[in-house]
Amino acid sequence: MPTEHKQGLINALEEVLDLERRALVEGDLDRLGQMMPQKEKLIGAINEMQVHDSDDLIRLHKKVERNQGLLNSAAEGIRAVMNRMAELRKIRQEFTTYDASGQRNGFAVRQDPKLEKRA
Repeated sequence: MPTEHKQGLINALEEVLDLERRALVEGDLDRLGQMMPQKEKLIGAINEMQVHDSDDLIRLHKKVERNQGLLNSAAEGIRAVMNRMAELRKIRQEFTTYDASGQRNGFAVRQDPKLEKRA
C-alpha cells in the first residue's frame, strides 16, 4: 500500500478523533452519532494495512484511549441524570415523612389536582 494512502487514512482518523473529543467535551451527542460510521470505516481500513509499532498508530491509540475515557464519563453522567430524574418522579408521586421513632410514612400525591369553584 502506498505510504501516501496510509498517511492519508491516519490523518483522517486523527481528525475524526479530534472532532469526537470536541463533541464529547461540548456534550454534542448527535454529532458523536454522526461520526461513528466514518470512524469505524477508517479504523477498519487502517487495521487491514497490518502496520504495527508505528509512531502514528501509537499516537492514534492514545487519542482513542483518551476519547474512550471521555465516553465513559459521559455515559456515567447520563446514568446519573437518569437516576436523578427517576428520583424526582418518585418524589412527585409520594410524599414521605418520618415519625419520632424514625418510621417512614409515605403518602400518595394526587396526580391531577383540580381547583373546584363553589358558588
